[in-house]
Amino acid sequence: MKILIVSDSHGFTEELKEIKDRYAHEVELMIHCGDSELQADEEALENFLVVQGNCDFIGTFPEDLVKKVGDLCVFITHGHRYGVKSTLLNLSYRAKEVAANIVCFGHSHFLGAEMIEDILYINPGSIRLPRGRTDKTFVILEVIGNEIKLHVHDLEHGKLDDLTQVFSLPKRD
Repeated sequence: MKILIVSDSHGFTEELKEIKDRYAHEVELMIHCGDSELQADEEALENFLVVQGNCDFIGTFPEDLVKKVGDLCVFITHGHRYGVKSTLLNLSYRAKEVAANIVCFGHSHFLGAEMIEDILYINPGSIRLPRGRTDKTFVILEVIGNEIKLHVHDLEHGKLDDLTQVFSLPKRD
């Protein structure tokens, strides 16, 4: 199973369509972690699960989403309500409340992935205004059993092989 995760596109429509057209046929789920700055009925967001970001003044999206994907529970949020620019602690409390295996969030525009207490936290960075790097990133997760391969993609250069990471989730009953 594969999951595409993007965040902080800040008004980009053609770029979202390009990502969708390129990868929709090979992923089971597409997630936008907020700050699209688009209307909910925008064609570029079609088939994405989208949450409300702090810059989404015109969209009517949910603040958070919990999505069951096979045996996994994915928690999706933008992150501004949880203070993710300074700590993941508040986000971790919510992730535990919803029994999430994977947490997808944005807001900081910093690409990152970290396993904390058996929960994988993923920020795909930003395809519009990246911070900490020049790559305009998004992520494709490849779930194979209890193993997750995180593939980082750049909007202009495709898959960045040197940034691929592998994580192991605890065995599920």
